[in-house]
Order: sequence, then structure tokens, then C-alpha cells
Amino acid sequence: MSIGPVEYIAIAFPGNKFSGEIIPAIKALQDSGTIKVIDLVLITKDNDGNVAAVELADSGPETQATFAALGVETKNLLGQEDFEDIGSALDPNSTAALMIWENVWAAEFAKSLRNADGILIANGRIPAVVVEELLGSSVS
Repeated sequence: MSIGPVEYIAIAFPGNKFSGEIIPAIKALQDSGTIKVIDLVLITKDNDGNVAAVELADSGPETQATFAALGVETKNLLGQEDFEDIGSALDPNSTAALMIWENVWAAEFAKSLRNADGILIANGRIPAVVVEELLGSSVS
């Protein structure tokens, strides 16, 4: 089995204002074979600063219904240290979604690199706003 690059993201929702609007976008990426969500955990921080991680299986019916469309079979790749790191970055009365996904689209490419004895020496992400600014300034 070839696995594509695996990434994670933590998204904060200040004031616990998670609307579920991101779920259809994630589902579309999964349905197209672009990504596969491997693990997903909600992390909450109350007004007193107490942090709790909520696995989807342990969440309330409304949250379970919102995420059911993703078909995530939690693999428990995330642990207490991850929850604490993200929780410490949250403002009080906030929630974060911590998601790990495989870039399915790149699995064959990653396999070909391994077969060619390629070694990853750099990897990064350029914020969209930076690229937009650079592209916009080159158009002038």
C-alpha cells in the first residue's frame, strides 16, 4: 500500500462559533480522491482555561451528525501532547478542530520518489495571501 504525504491542520473557532461550513468542502476533497481524513479531534477551552479533547465518537449527537458526512474512522494518531499544544494556543471559550489527512493525490508520486531512492530535503507551505500579493505585484 502506498501512502501519500500526511499533513495536519489545527483550526480555531473563537467563541465556540463552529458552524460546520467547512465540512462540505472537506467532503468534496475526499469524494474527489484528493485527500483522506485519517483522524479528527475537537479541542475545547472553557472560560477558566481548562482544555479538553473530544474524540468524535464521544461528542454530542449534533457534532457527530455534522462530522458523519466525512466518514472518519478515527485512528487515534493524535495524543495528549497534541491536545495540550493546541489547547495552550486557544483563547478561553474557544474550540479547535485538529485534523490529520493523507494527500491521496500524491501517493503514486511519493511511491515513485521512494522507489528512486529520493530523499525529502525540504517541504513547506506558502500562505495564499503571500502568493496573491506576489502575483498581483508582478501583473502591474
